[in-house]
Amino acid sequence: MTASTTPSSPSLPERLLRCLLLLAFWLPLPAAADEAVLRQSEIVLREEGYVVNADIDFELNPRLTDAINRGVSLYFVTEFVIERPRWYWFDEVVVERRLNYRIAYHAITRSYRLSLGSFHQSFDTLEGAVRTIQRVRNWQVAERDTLGGGQSYNAALRFRLDTSQLPKPFQVTAIGSRDWRLDTDWMTWTFLAGAPVAR
Repeated sequence: MTASTTPSSPSLPERLLRCLLLLAFWLPLPAAADEAVLRQSEIVLREEGYVVNADIDFELNPRLTDAINRGVSLYFVTEFVIERPRWYWFDEVVVERRLNYRIAYHAITRSYRLSLGSFHQSFDTLEGAVRTIQRVRNWQVAERDTLGGGQSYNAALRFRLDTSQLPKPFQVTAIGSRDWRLDTDWMTWTFLAGAPVAR
């Protein structure tokens, strides 16, 4: 005697579960807690020229926090580029700017010093210094006559930890180490010169 079975179709709950599993497999993973992300950026035409505003979301992981508290200065850079599109050749770089930050801990005063060029500011907490870096406001990147009015340009912005500024032993440690990597992807957008466009 032989018995035959016919496969039964999966029930509705089983089909829903399969769909959810497939969906979870294909959806991108959420950003890690120590990953840096550009939340918003814009270029605005003001009286003095073109300025950039941006919000950067990042947290220092325990390794970076420990390094600062042990006296190692950390260097961060925000980079901004404006290019003029050209159909016959590579895009022309019209503007290239950098904001270089340095955070250092002073054990005697128990304060954190944030330096931006010749400007220095002290904070009671590391979080206060980090919050200042996270908000880029009124950063002048170009004079008014640098860009042709009514022309279209491509803008790009990114933020990163500059490990090349670390002491040599830390530079070696930072190679290939996730703990010493903190950067965003380039955020790019197109804007019309003479008209402020936010992204």
